Amino acid sequence: MHATADNNPFAVVTGLEYMQGIQAARILAKRHHLPVIAVSTNKNHPYNLTNCCHQVVCTDNNLIEDLIVIGRQLAEKAVLFPGTDADVLLISQNRRQLSQWFHMCLPPAEVVEMLMDKLQFYAFAREAGFRVPDTWFIHNRQELDSAARKVVFPCVLKPHYRTAKWNELSPFKAFRIVTAEQLTATYEQYKAATECFILQNWIEGPDANLYSCNAYFDANTKPLASFVARKIRQWPPVMGQSSLGEECRDDVVLAETLRLFQTVGFHGLAYLEIKRDQRTGEYFIVEPNIGRPTGRSAIAEAGGVELLYTMYCDALGRPLPSNRVQHYGGVKWINLRQDLRSAFYYWRKGELTFNQWRKSVRGPKTFAIFSWTDPYPFLGDLWRAARLFFNKEERGKRNPDRTIGEEK
Repeated sequence: MHATADNNPFAVVTGLEYMQGIQAARILAKRHHLPVIAVSTNKNHPYNLTNCCHQVVCTDNNLIEDLIVIGRQLAEKAVLFPGTDADVLLISQNRRQLSQWFHMCLPPAEVVEMLMDKLQFYAFAREAGFRVPDTWFIHNRQELDSAARKVVFPCVLKPHYRTAKWNELSPFKAFRIVTAEQLTATYEQYKAATECFILQNWIEGPDANLYSCNAYFDANTKPLASFVARKIRQWPPVMGQSSLGEECRDDVVLAETLRLFQTVGFHGLAYLEIKRDQRTGEYFIVEPNIGRPTGRSAIAEAGGVELLYTMYCDALGRPLPSNRVQHYGGVKWINLRQDLRSAFYYWRKGELTFNQWRKSVRGPKTFAIFSWTDPYPFLGDLWRAARLFFNKEERGKRNPDRTIGEEK
């Protein structure tokens, strides 16, 4: 398999079946005109229908073996973009084996593991003086009962790592807990899905108090590109993923992001989520994501910061793109299907009017999945969502108002 006529090596993107995967493939192929090979672990996923890729490879959970097969077919080394946390960890662990065929932008393996393991990260953050919520690690019922006497309700309960079993049982990455009884019920319901829970005090504030910073650091931990945004709405509400976000300026968020990743000697794509406490104005780190594109990588590109292309050029030793500085033009990012669900939820609760919704989506924007020039992933996603909606069990699992412990 040869590079394209303009002599650009391939970009290989894993996790095509996830939003960040298809966004990365589109950005690299359509915005920067690079040849892209994408890897998907779900052969029936609608995102595989994208027209932006030179090739889509479906794998049966043998990612490293399939990457080696791809690499052997290439005329020159490709730039590898892991698409999920599991891919980042697996690729980091096998980097020596893969380095013959791929350029990988990752820090040392121990840094990858520390930043990805919530237990290690929160311990590091507290010791290094970064602001994180009060945190307890729950391995058993005795530790839960002890922490329940200290935590302030409402609080947050989440797994230290989202396992396949967790994703099978729940679409939610965390739960907002309002009573001790709900805390116990949630623990009992999901204890088989994780070895350790993380219990944290809740940071007061609306969705708009959740900020993020995407960045890319070179091998010397120099930040070559960065972009700050914030959530407007999310789905599921309160504890979900962004469904509508906007570019913003917040120098505290930017400075804290750079300080964290430079402290650990980071190399590669980095993302930090931070929440500002509505009562005190203090900023708390929620969590990092590392080594891969995120759902908010697309808003950076739409805002003129060529985040992924910067990594591609840096990996190949090419001149860096000039568009690496944020200009705060107010661009927005929307996951159309999820944001309609979120808006309807808040409208039904009397917290969002039609005029407020219309104003919130007005202005320059980019879409998470919808694309006029690549329509089949979005249409397939709609059809998949409709089938899930008519499945009573799946609909119940995704109900944001469902009380833990109820019959499904």
